[in-house]
Amino acid sequence: MKKETEQKHRILILGASGYIGNAIYKELGPYFRTFGTYRVEKKEYKSNQQFIQYNVEEDDVYEILESIKPSIIISALRGDFNAQVIAHQHIAEYVAVTSCKLIFLSSANVFDAYSQYPSYELDKTLSHSVYGHFKIKIENLLLRMPKKQIAIIRLPMVFGAGSPRIQELKEAISENETVEVFPNLIMNVTLDKKITQQIHYIINRNKYGVFHLGSTDLVHHDEFIKEVLAIITEKKVVLKQVFTTNDDRYLAVLPKFNKLPKHLQITSEVVLEELSI
Repeated sequence: MKKETEQKHRILILGASGYIGNAIYKELGPYFRTFGTYRVEKKEYKSNQQFIQYNVEEDDVYEILESIKPSIIISALRGDFNAQVIAHQHIAEYVAVTSCKLIFLSSANVFDAYSQYPSYELDKTLSHSVYGHFKIKIENLLLRMPKKQIAIIRLPMVFGAGSPRIQELKEAISENETVEVFPNLIMNVTLDKKITQQIHYIINRNKYGVFHLGSTDLVHHDEFIKEVLAIITEKKVVLKQVFTTNDDRYLAVLPKFNKLPKHLQITSEVVLEELSI
């Protein structure tokens, strides 16, 4: 039965050539009819029948939706914020007239104006950053949609061997540059591999609502980055401590209502273990 359910879904991943989008594509590809969009032309995408070129600033997403007719859309898009808002308005219109489901990847930054405590799924969003504002705008659009057709996934800092954050650290090390750390920032983290498993579970179990997919424990940014650096290099790295406030501030997304099963939860220790393999 489960295999039949998996086969009948047609999944479209918007932003499947990006770091997280591509990890999701690799996880879901063997189980579902999975399609993805890419922005910059590459040989491997062009020859892949499942990949469609899509530029959020220039192309109309509706044409892709009409041709693929997905039963699930996963939005891992990047690009111009205004263009993304318009694209998501079109996606919302498509979802409204079909039985399609939308899984939207959001961010802990929708809470970056709150600093005194971690954030839970039903907390009111408020941001001081342009990025956080943009994510809130799309979230608010989706929260007006039929509940069972929407899943909003709020992510903290994402790590993984090939993650942009690790690449940035490696570049800084090779260029002998300082690495910025925020000693007062308390956050949670996650792993690319874990996100893809969690999304797979959400699809299989037909879950909906708001999900906070961060580690169950909290870490200080500076301490965590020091541990990551100790794993990826033997060089002595100069840290630049950035104090945005005199007090500790939180940027952490913790689950209270939509908790996933134990085997799909993660700790910061597991993230570090994975990086040391």
